Amino acid sequence: MKRFLLVAIAAIFFYVSIQPTNSFAEESQINLADNAKSAILIEQDTGAVLFEKNSQEELPPASMTKIMTMLLIMEALDTGKISIDEKVRTSEYAASMGGSQIFLEPGEEMTVDELLRGISIGSANDASVAMAERIAGSEEAFVKMMNDKAKALGLKNTKFQNATGLPSEDHYSSAYDMAQLAKELLKYDNITKYTGLYESYLREDSDKKFWLVNTNRLVRFYSGVDGLKTGFTNDAKYCLTATAKKNGMRVIAVVFGAPTPKDRNLQITKMLDYAFSQFETKPMFQKGEVLGKAKIQKGQAKVINGITDKQISILNKKGDKLGDVQKEITFLQVKAPIKKGDPVGKVTIYKNGKVLSESDIIAEEDVDSATWWTLFKRSFGMFTKVQ
Repeated sequence: MKRFLLVAIAAIFFYVSIQPTNSFAEESQINLADNAKSAILIEQDTGAVLFEKNSQEELPPASMTKIMTMLLIMEALDTGKISIDEKVRTSEYAASMGGSQIFLEPGEEMTVDELLRGISIGSANDASVAMAERIAGSEEAFVKMMNDKAKALGLKNTKFQNATGLPSEDHYSSAYDMAQLAKELLKYDNITKYTGLYESYLREDSDKKFWLVNTNRLVRFYSGVDGLKTGFTNDAKYCLTATAKKNGMRVIAVVFGAPTPKDRNLQITKMLDYAFSQFETKPMFQKGEVLGKAKIQKGQAKVINGITDKQISILNKKGDKLGDVQKEITFLQVKAPIKKGDPVGKVTIYKNGKVLSESDIIAEEDVDSATWWTLFKRSFGMFTKVQ
C-alpha cells in the first residue's frame, strides 16, 4: 500500500451563490415518491441529496444490479483488461439464464460492445453472465468483485449474489447505495452512449437479427434522460435508477418498489422536474484539469501533474443570495510506482466551515520506480549540489 505524506495546502477564496448541500432534502417538504417503497434524488457532481424517502432501506434491486455489472465492465475496459471489439464466447451456463435476455446460444460469440448494448438497453441476463465470466472467470468470482467494489465505495446496505438481479436470497441494496453506484458509473463518459440509446440491433448480418428496445422508456420521453437502468421482479416490483442532464447539471433519481411501470416513471419524472426547476450548478473545475504537481518519492520523475477525476461543481438553489465559499487544494507526496488515476491530493469546497464537497486529485500518468542508478545519481547530486 502506498504511503501518503501531506506536503502542501493551498487555499483560494472566492464568492459564489451556494447553500449547504446537506440541507436540501431537509428543506423539501413535498413528497415526490408517495407511491414507492423508497426513493432518492441527488445531484451528480456534489452528491447533494435533494430528496429522499426510506433511502437506507434494504430492498431487492432486481436488474438495477446491472449498474454494478456495467461499472466493472467499464473498469475492465479502462484498464485494458478487455477491449471493446473483443469477442466473448457464451458458456452453456450464461446461455441458460432466464428472464430478460438476448437469447445467446452456447458457443456463440459477441463483441464486448454488443454485449454491453444487450445489458444496458435490453437488460440481458445472459449477456451479463457472459461478461462476468470473461472478466472474472466465473459468475461466482465476479460476484466477489461486485461485493468488494461495493465495500470499497462505502455501500453499507448492499450485497450481491449474482450479476443479473434475478431473485436470490440475501441479495439487496438501497436507494442511497444505488445512487452512489450510479454516480460512480457515470464517471465513465462513454456509458451513456449505451444507456441513452432507445433502440439498437444485434446480429444484423444474420437471419437472427435481434431488436433491442430500452426498458427505460424515459430515454425517449423525457428530454435529457440518458440512463441508467430499470428493474423488475415480483418481489422488487418496478424499480428505476435514472439520470438526466440539463443546462450543465446532472441528477440521479432512484425509485424502489413502485406498483406499476407508469407509477415508476411518474415518480422519477416528478423528481427530475423538481431538481431542474429548483437547482443549478456552478462548475469549479473541469474533468481532467491540472491543479498542480505532487512530489514523488523514489520515482523516475520527481513530480507528477495532479488532475481532477471528474467535473467539480457547487450546487445552488435558484434565487439564493451570494455567499462566501472557500476552495482548498491539498497535494500529497506519494511513493512510486504510481499508476494513472491514483489519488495524489484532494480538492475540498467549504462554506462557513462546513464541507460542501471533497474530491480526489489523481495522477495524470504512470510513473515507474526509479532505478538504483537514478537514485544514486540523485544522491550524488545532493552532495555535489549538481541537479
